[in-house]
Order: sequence, then structure tokens, then C-alpha cells
Amino acid sequence: MEMISQFKSASDNSIIPIPPVEMRQLVGTTDLAVFDNPTGDNVLPLLGERSYGEIFDFGCGCGRLARKLLQQNPRPKRYVGLDLHAGMIKWCRENLEPCDPNFYFIHSNVYNKGFNPQAEVTCKEFPVESKSFDAIVAHSVFTHLLESTAMFYLQECARILKPGGAFLTTWFLFDKADFPMMQTFQNALYINEEDPTNAVIFDRAWLKMALAEAGLVMTHVSPPVVRGFHWELRLEPVESAGNEAELVEDLAPRGHVPPPVLTVHPYSIGSEDS
Repeated sequence: MEMISQFKSASDNSIIPIPPVEMRQLVGTTDLAVFDNPTGDNVLPLLGERSYGEIFDFGCGCGRLARKLLQQNPRPKRYVGLDLHAGMIKWCRENLEPCDPNFYFIHSNVYNKGFNPQAEVTCKEFPVESKSFDAIVAHSVFTHLLESTAMFYLQECARILKPGGAFLTTWFLFDKADFPMMQTFQNALYINEEDPTNAVIFDRAWLKMALAEAGLVMTHVSPPVVRGFHWELRLEPVESAGNEAELVEDLAPRGHVPPPVLTVHPYSIGSEDS
């Protein structure tokens, strides 16, 4: 049985609920510390002062980032979290929205085999205005999108960024030059024959092309800590970007970091019938 279900907020000393363990498993970690910001520090230092402005959390899950931003001092001016998992959005609305009137959570009813299998479309425009956010965060989102969907959402992220804004995102990357059997129009590798979005690994050259098409520039690159795992990129609109950063060679040590294997259907967690 889990002993801790709440932590105190650094900003106002009130109690902020922490998501249940089954939802934390869905977003990749059950470690309570990953959901906590007891010092009230800037949660997103790579974004600088943008962390205190208007933030769009694409793939907010059960509120891992939102909860830490509620503890940040000062909090963001506005926070909007969007996710396709109805149960996690329901939990965030009931438990995190009441903590701050400027925090909002939106369910995006798009198809995903594990998280939202009943939806009929694979992508939708963000239900927010253009050029309205100082920062976008998409942690472990583009690692689960097919190529066409990834291109669509890169362009959506570029649309809603303010001039001078920035976008933090993670990717799995490979070099297609090492795979001579691939066609010029094939730019992604998949690991799961039943659900290709389980993990999607993109060609580095394709990513650079896709960013240019969306009007975005890489201005910071953090290589994986385990070889082949998440690259963290900071992207900025081309018209206001700083110096472009390059993807370096992945020299991280090898390791094994698979997600947890669930014993229930992911989409059922947090639903009315679960």
C-alpha cells in the first residue's frame, strides 16, 4: 500500500494531491520525487523566465509537470494541459484545477490504441489561440507519434508559440544512413507490431527537415543519459531563435529502461467503470 498521497505546496503551504500509483505508471515512473518541487524552484530552467509565463503542456498525463508548477514560486501566469487519456484529465480537473484558477486541463479526443482506442481521428488542432504561449512542453509525446502526426503537431506547436517563445520536447533518434534498405519516404522505426506508437524512433535528418518546415530551430540539445533513449531539445521560432544547436553523437552508456508492463487496459484507468 502506498503511504504518501499528498505533498505540501512550497508556494502557499496548502496540500496538493499526488496522482495515484496506477496513473503514475502510465506516464513512466511511480517515483514520488518526480512529481514534487519542495523548494519552489524554476521547474523548467532551460526555458528561463518563460517558465513563469503562459505554458502549454502537450501530453500532460496525470499532472507530473503541472503539480511541480503549482509549487513553483511564482507559479506560471497560465497553464494549459492537454492529453488524450480521459481518466488522467478527469483526475487533474478534480484534483489540480482547484489549486489555481489559472490552471486548465483539456481532453483531446484523438485515437491511440492503448490510451484512447474509441476515438476516430488521429490528430486535432489545439483548442487554443495562435501565438499565445511563452512555452510548450511535450515530454515523451513525439516518441509515440507516427511520422505524419508528428509533422502535424510540430506545426501546431509552432502556431501557438509567441514570438520569443520556446518549446521543450523529447525524441528517440537514429541515423537512416545506417539502414540502406529504407526508402527516401521512410523516416521512422517502430518496435511494436500491434501498436506502432508504443515507441517511434525518427531519422535525425528527417527531424531537421521537419523542424525547418514548421519554422522551428533547435537551440539546445541534451543527449540521452542512456544510449538510444530520450534526446531533450529546445526549439524556438526561426524568427526569434538564437544560435542553432547541432545533434551530437550519442555516446551515453548502454542501459535498459523499458516502460512498465500493465495488467489492465491503459485507457480504463481512472474511467468511471475502473
